[in-house]
Amino acid sequence: VQLQASGGGLVQAGGSLKLSCAVSGHAFSSYSMGWFRQRPGKARGFVAAIDETDALTTYADSVWGRFTISRDNANNMIYLQMNNLKPEDTAVYYCAVSPEWRLVKVSTKQRYWGQGTLVTVSS
Repeated sequence: VQLQASGGGLVQAGGSLKLSCAVSGHAFSSYSMGWFRQRPGKARGFVAAIDETDALTTYADSVWGRFTISRDNANNMIYLQMNNLKPEDTAVYYCAVSPEWRLVKVSTKQRYWGQGTLVTVSS
């Protein structure tokens, strides 16, 4: 299983970015997927998740109303649309395959990880 995250970059506060994650070698449509991030000097933390049917989503309080997760099961892709970015959103963002919905927020329980993409938000 391979996950390839992309779309990171440098953006000013208030700007937007859209992250993508391509998944291969995996029954993509059978699993929940999530985004996590690791800020400098911090542990990797949950950002957003979407279930396998695209019916359920959940977000960290810190990104609620600003970030939107989506998926395209036909093309084995997930996305994270990030709006109104803040300097505290600066982090390496990772996509992950979750074994089940109840574990989507637990970083240590994710089954597979992408390599990460860096998002830097300047003030």
